[in-house]
Amino acid sequence: MASEDSKYSPEARDVIFTVPNAISALRIISIPFIAWLIAEHRMVGALILLAISSASDGVDGLIARKCNQVSKIGQILDPIADRLLILCSILALAVCNVVPWWMVVLVIARDVVMGILTLALAQHDYGPLPVHFVGKTGTAVLLISIVGLMVADIDRSFMPFNWLHLAAIACAIWGIGLYWLAGVLYLRQGISLLRKDRE
Repeated sequence: MASEDSKYSPEARDVIFTVPNAISALRIISIPFIAWLIAEHRMVGALILLAISSASDGVDGLIARKCNQVSKIGQILDPIADRLLILCSILALAVCNVVPWWMVVLVIARDVVMGILTLALAQHDYGPLPVHFVGKTGTAVLLISIVGLMVADIDRSFMPFNWLHLAAIACAIWGIGLYWLAGVLYLRQGISLLRKDRE
């Protein structure tokens, strides 16, 4: 008989064609459309599509656990979707002059470093590193700031929206700081694993 823990946290399997994976794929497909709407200052439409995409993120995890459809590829698709959403949204916000370009550079640089680390670990048969609390927090703060910036851009002539814009920029700076802090933690963990392999 399966334990109570396995009932709620099934072990990841080598399956591809599952409902949660299809939902994750649709999330990824929606990202360019969200970015295009942001770049065109069509923030209401972008927010609606973003809300649907975010809701689907919770739904696919719930289905995966309840229906025993947790898969290894699903565990990879979810963080990829989050990374792409942040990167494409920040890029689109810079294109339409809502955020400065240095924010885009910092986000891209961090993801490039993590990509190189992931490839190096893969060469030694290591999978993705466990998600750290700091990384989750940084991602959440960045996503909150992106939503705030989108809402604020609906009508910048409305004074409360101007204050929201400033608060969202501050939130984005904090999020990028946490994003990089998590990157440093992942980098230290990855380098430690690679050193052990050389011993």
